[in-house]
Amino acid sequence: MLKDLLSSAPHSNAAPAYAYPLKLNLGCGYKKQDGYVNADKYPDSQPDLLLDLEVLPWPFPDDSVTHITMSNILEHIGQQPALFLGIVKELWRICAPQAEITICVPHPRHDHFLGDPTHVRAILPETLHAFDQVQNRQGIEAGNANTPLGVQLGVDFHVDSVQFVLDPRWLRRFESGEVTAEQVMESSLKENNVIAEFIFRWIVHKPVRG
Repeated sequence: MLKDLLSSAPHSNAAPAYAYPLKLNLGCGYKKQDGYVNADKYPDSQPDLLLDLEVLPWPFPDDSVTHITMSNILEHIGQQPALFLGIVKELWRICAPQAEITICVPHPRHDHFLGDPTHVRAILPETLHAFDQVQNRQGIEAGNANTPLGVQLGVDFHVDSVQFVLDPRWLRRFESGEVTAEQVMESSLKENNVIAEFIFRWIVHKPVRG
């Protein structure tokens, strides 16, 4: 599947030889993507690369990745804040300018998140906005209490889009016209099992190296 990209067998956080730039499917599990290096720490899923995302640094050069998919993985890793921030810094390091990161995570008020004992962190839009330096500086000027993580860590990511995936019961109610989009969003602020997942498009803002 990746014979044009890979020139070595899977390794465990080793530095295999690739044809760069890369597209990465991190924490792929059994959901492989053609044209991507499918990486996971569990060998039973037969990934292209055995990679523990909590072991830093990752085996990719600076600015070498143009697309990353992280589907239902970011909520599983980096339980300690220092490690989570290290993972974000590693994403920044390996990504090329304007690289796109697609992140899919369960909504923290859905049973998909609450029922899994391996989930260590809720990921909200505000979580990812915390690494946006423009929003950081606006918050600093406004005297907000939010931690300006982008400025502090020297990284800069922009949330380009947020997609809400509704729980099937609420999707049926919305499609039938029983509830409006405004009612759905209002209910999601105070009820469980309204929104099932977030899908984010995160863009890397970094200068092109000469």
